[in-house]
Amino acid sequence: MKPIQNMHFKPALLLVFLAISFLPGKLFAQEINQTVFDSIRSREVLIDFVTREGLQTGEFAEFFQEEYQAYSVDEAILSQLKERLSSYEIVIVLASWCSDSKIQVPRFIKLLDGVEFPEEQLLMIAVDSQKQASGLDASVYDIQRVPTFIIYKNGSEQGRIIESPRQSLEADLLKLLY
Repeated sequence: MKPIQNMHFKPALLLVFLAISFLPGKLFAQEINQTVFDSIRSREVLIDFVTREGLQTGEFAEFFQEEYQAYSVDEAILSQLKERLSSYEIVIVLASWCSDSKIQVPRFIKLLDGVEFPEEQLLMIAVDSQKQASGLDASVYDIQRVPTFIIYKNGSEQGRIIESPRQSLEADLLKLLY
């Protein structure tokens, strides 16, 4: 996999990107939480950069709230993650039409909330049925299935959780950090 520093963005720059995107007049900003009609799914889907707010709108919102509230995070593992995770960056590639994304993404965000993971170190990208984005090159992430949670440290990929965890999100994530 390609290191994050060789891609078209750096997670630290995401904060600048987001700040610029919300300036009055949106000088040259790309829209966040936008939707596009997916002809394969015959419905609107989230596309490109998304935020937590975007995941809490439209058809994804119902699943987001339900899964977020219902998920019980393993507190023992969470405390271990909290000690280590702050020096990592995370990219989540998801699809608003995907049942696994509707389950795993809210759970993963709850896990990140539990460790107080810095938002500026998290990037979420929504793709269409062909695992493509419209305003950015998502192919650099080599996504085969969604969701894919990609963990980076110092610009180097440390590992992935693809589609569903093997043990649990927090246990699988902890294994990637050691």
